[in-house]
Amino acid sequence: MSLPPTHPEQSASNRPGGMFGFTIVWIGQIISLLGTSMTGFAMTIWAYQKTNSATALAMVGFFFVAPMLIASPFAGALVDRSNRKMMMMVSDVASGIATIIILILYTTGRLEIWHLFITSAFQGVFQSFQWPAYSAAISTMIPKKQYGRANGMLSLADTASNIFAPILAGALIGIIGVSGILLIDIVTFSLAISALLLVHIPQPKITAEGLKARGSILKEAAFGFVYIWNRPSLLALQIVFLMGNFFVGIPGAVEAAMILANTGSNEKALAAVNSAGAIGGVIGGLVMSAWGGPKRRVHGVLLGWFVASLLGSVLMGFSRTIPFWVISAFLGMFFAPIINGSNQAIWQAKVPPDLQGKVFSIRRLIAWFVSPLAMLIAGPLSDKVLEPAMRDPQSTLATSVGWAVGIGPGRGMALLFIIGGIIAALVGLSGYVFRNLRDVDTLMPDHDTLPEVIPPDTRLPRLQQLLEERNQWVLQPASPERELALKAITSSLRQLGQGQAGQLVGNYDPLSGEDA
Repeated sequence: MSLPPTHPEQSASNRPGGMFGFTIVWIGQIISLLGTSMTGFAMTIWAYQKTNSATALAMVGFFFVAPMLIASPFAGALVDRSNRKMMMMVSDVASGIATIIILILYTTGRLEIWHLFITSAFQGVFQSFQWPAYSAAISTMIPKKQYGRANGMLSLADTASNIFAPILAGALIGIIGVSGILLIDIVTFSLAISALLLVHIPQPKITAEGLKARGSILKEAAFGFVYIWNRPSLLALQIVFLMGNFFVGIPGAVEAAMILANTGSNEKALAAVNSAGAIGGVIGGLVMSAWGGPKRRVHGVLLGWFVASLLGSVLMGFSRTIPFWVISAFLGMFFAPIINGSNQAIWQAKVPPDLQGKVFSIRRLIAWFVSPLAMLIAGPLSDKVLEPAMRDPQSTLATSVGWAVGIGPGRGMALLFIIGGIIAALVGLSGYVFRNLRDVDTLMPDHDTLPEVIPPDTRLPRLQQLLEERNQWVLQPASPERELALKAITSSLRQLGQGQAGQLVGNYDPLSGEDA
């Protein structure tokens, strides 16, 4: 017997939904991320061989991130105005178009480094749609108790691609060449789009806040800033990430240089540390996927920042041998999915789905804009101040902390890890001082407790739809599933009755099914 369309795992069109539908999309994204990461690895090798310039590689990243951040507020507004699944598909198609252009230029022998700048900017603009649309889609696909698990799965997909993509690309590039890697990427993004076509992603219900946010594209683009600013709990949560990202971002920018300086440019040591971090991220993602995070999600954020900063950055700074660097890299990345998954679950539970595109894009803009600043600070601070001081045994800094940190090449950057890690740990711990932050799980209502707003011209059709669905369930045998569905329909009818449903249908009582 087919189920009525109110069942969470099935849409009116009989396409998979709920956690099953999300898993299908997730598998498609894993495959797509793997192809994208393989292309990134192959193009990095090609670009460095062609230019022998680290600056050129950095500029490719800059031309991706800068347009993405600039476009984010407008992308968020468009996501909330549009179909979320369509926005995700548009982002995937744009990445595919960029890859096809690179493939054509490469196979014809015309590819230049500046072509990568243009295609990176193109991808960056459309990538600004992907994350807010994906995050908002989760909120409408699955129940909120599954948010932490779903976000752990997303983190797992990202970190897993970082492990396997370089291995696969490195093994295949000598056999099929760069063009073969690009073809694999095209196939993988096609599979991701196919996965999206298979599933049902519901559009969000209209809320009172969503109606107030409507207006011009400029107004909606700025709405996310206003929304976060007017909610002290969410603002405090965002400040934790802003400050934490800044203080771990500074040493993170010189991690590779620190390890190479301490090991006499031992590339195998750097590879071992990077791999350990990626493995830690995968295992952390698996744990978060199975566990779903703490019941009070704020503990996953604040304690996560505290422990990850101490065991990751601080331990990394004090360590002087490869085994301890490997351990600290593993532990630091292990907690990242728990921190990010818990944080994402809070925002998905609190922000109404019809606002999440606008709000989430501003979240990312605020969190990421400190990354370039951290990079600008890290280099000069290491090269001009800390490294010279820690290489001179007679300097004030070396005589003060050299006994604990060590003296010599790379120890100035190691000190940066210790300082940044301690401050980031204190940022996480200090969150418990502020009630708005430590009680964010309970102070702010979840979006599913807010009344649904039905536009006047759609109330009667919605009422008729709910009554039809109610009649379908009433005729089915008694079961726990039937009772849950009837309760959900009753709740929707009550919300509808808070508007003008009574005026539309006279004295009809939608809860009893009889004339009053």
